[in-house]
Amino acid sequence: MNKKIKNVFILSTAVLSFISFWRAGAIVLCDFGSSAYYAGGIAAKAYGPAFPYFILAVMILAGLLLMAYIESSSLFTRGGVYVVVRETMGKPMAKLSVSALVFDYLLTAPISAVSAGLYLAYLLEIILPYFKINWHINPRFVAVIFSLAVIFYFWKENIKGVKESSQNNIRIIWFVSFVGILLLILSFYTIQKKGFVWPEFKFSFSDESLGWAKYVDFLKPVGIIGIIMAMGHSILALSGLETLAQVYREIEDPKIKNLKKAVILIFIFGLIFTGVLTFLSSVIIPYDKIISDYSENLLSGLAMELSVPYYLKISMKTLVVVSALLMLVGAVNTAIVGANGILNRVAEDGILPDSVRKLHPKYGTTYKVITIVAILQSVIVVLSKGDVFLLGEAYAFGVLWSLSFNLLAIIFLRFKDYEHKREWKYPFNIKIRKYDVPIGLILVFLIIFSLSVINLFTKNIATILGISFSIILYLVFTYSEKKQSEDEDIHKIEEDVDEEKVNISTEKEISDMFKRFTKPEKILVPVRNPNNLSHLKSVLEKANDDQTDIVVLYVKVEKGYEYALNYDNLTNEEKELFREIILIAEKYGKTVHPVIIFSNDPVYIILYSAIAGRFNKIVMGVSPSVGAEAQLENIALEWGMIRPDNFNSKIDISIIWESRELSYKLE
Repeated sequence: MNKKIKNVFILSTAVLSFISFWRAGAIVLCDFGSSAYYAGGIAAKAYGPAFPYFILAVMILAGLLLMAYIESSSLFTRGGVYVVVRETMGKPMAKLSVSALVFDYLLTAPISAVSAGLYLAYLLEIILPYFKINWHINPRFVAVIFSLAVIFYFWKENIKGVKESSQNNIRIIWFVSFVGILLLILSFYTIQKKGFVWPEFKFSFSDESLGWAKYVDFLKPVGIIGIIMAMGHSILALSGLETLAQVYREIEDPKIKNLKKAVILIFIFGLIFTGVLTFLSSVIIPYDKIISDYSENLLSGLAMELSVPYYLKISMKTLVVVSALLMLVGAVNTAIVGANGILNRVAEDGILPDSVRKLHPKYGTTYKVITIVAILQSVIVVLSKGDVFLLGEAYAFGVLWSLSFNLLAIIFLRFKDYEHKREWKYPFNIKIRKYDVPIGLILVFLIIFSLSVINLFTKNIATILGISFSIILYLVFTYSEKKQSEDEDIHKIEEDVDEEKVNISTEKEISDMFKRFTKPEKILVPVRNPNNLSHLKSVLEKANDDQTDIVVLYVKVEKGYEYALNYDNLTNEEKELFREIILIAEKYGKTVHPVIIFSNDPVYIILYSAIAGRFNKIVMGVSPSVGAEAQLENIALEWGMIRPDNFNSKIDISIIWESRELSYKLE
């Protein structure tokens, strides 16, 4: 056997195992839902008592935007703003849109972590005197220190991978849901005792919130202009949606069905937790008190204004703060996940140096990208000095402009790629000749675009910082892309091939490798040609991922005594093969385990692996050189020579090609 098996390699990458819609929804919710803790207070200071109506409106708008992500994800498994815009408007516009989006992600973590730190600081101000600790806390200093610690923690978690960190998000959402239900019950009880009075629909824009608009005569904050301005100041409640596109590739089978479930979960949670709780806060707490006491910790204020005994108020405030700490720090995790995903899409396209996608030797994650993102977020925290209002003003720029680009690109795709079969379409379409004109998408785009434009005038800091950052990052992308292109020309690397980064571990014996596969069903899928993977697709369509280990085996035929020790030593065709395997696995949302074995006898290795790993089934593609029947005869002959005397089970073998199948039992 030693003459036939020279080495065994196992490929691993973070995208070959998949998560449930619960995990995907939890990742997004820990950003999207976290705005309940700060969006209402910031909006109240910006434009007055009408803020709860607009926070609710933004939550409804979020539902419309989430539906747009279902359509774009059905077209591009590796989607998001960058891919969608690139396919419609080209790389220059895609780089610009992703620059704005990265600005959003870099601010998501600071505003969330700082808000959590402020909630903690205000709780300590109440609790410490009970323990006779006369420590005068500077809330913003506490917020900065706390934020840096949180970013460091989630940097470490994301180095371990999405699946590891998403489990924390699920626990967070369960606890926050419990606290939210308690707040709802006690709020309705309080309203029943005090009586219900609708919040005043009144604008009171400050000079700061009007920005440059106060110098423009026709931009007066009244009528429709005032409504658009108020929506623009409330849009910071809308965050985390792009992360849905980034984690879509990680969602398990059936992907679109599970994506829809995640969208429903996200929408309902956001509407109730952010929209309804903010509205109830404005009903129970007088507006003047919100501005003076609770603008930085609105839900803590709601707890303290409930019509319950003081000890229950303190208990509820403590629960709210704990939930804020968990939820808001979860948003830090989401920001890192999202930024890592979008920058990896950019790097795959040759716009960032390939070296930034180097995988962690243990966890298989792109740790360099994660580290860069965490460092930049930490710098923003320090520069902000814990001012959540300053962060809030800058935050909306990236959200709005990335959404504008994304919606416009999806609309263009309806006309550019009208023949592409979509698993789901955004509702409200009109058929005109061969096109489905997306009236619904166009209306939503006009809303988002109008908010984007008006915010340029009302948010000075956001406009200056957002445009400056986007231009700088765009120039970095452009320079890096040019440099990458020059390097490719020098080394004559094949163009337009997105190389998937993988780790390779080595096993001395095949039997050692198969010990890690413990599911009751095991299917061995030999592969050879990247253009002949219909048999792998067939397996992924039918297999139950919870019950089946799918091992994709590539036998690399030796030449002399040389064999590859790492992925870079494989040929371009072999790299393309494994790239296609990963893309197919992502599309079907099922886990596969690629394995490379170096040998001079492929048929022997396939059968020996099936025996050693106790596989139930072998599924092969047809050999173009000999045909299916001759291929099966060769396997039967080899089986007769290597079949162990003590073999007492059966292995089903199938050869699949062009919707046809030839089967045989090895006994």
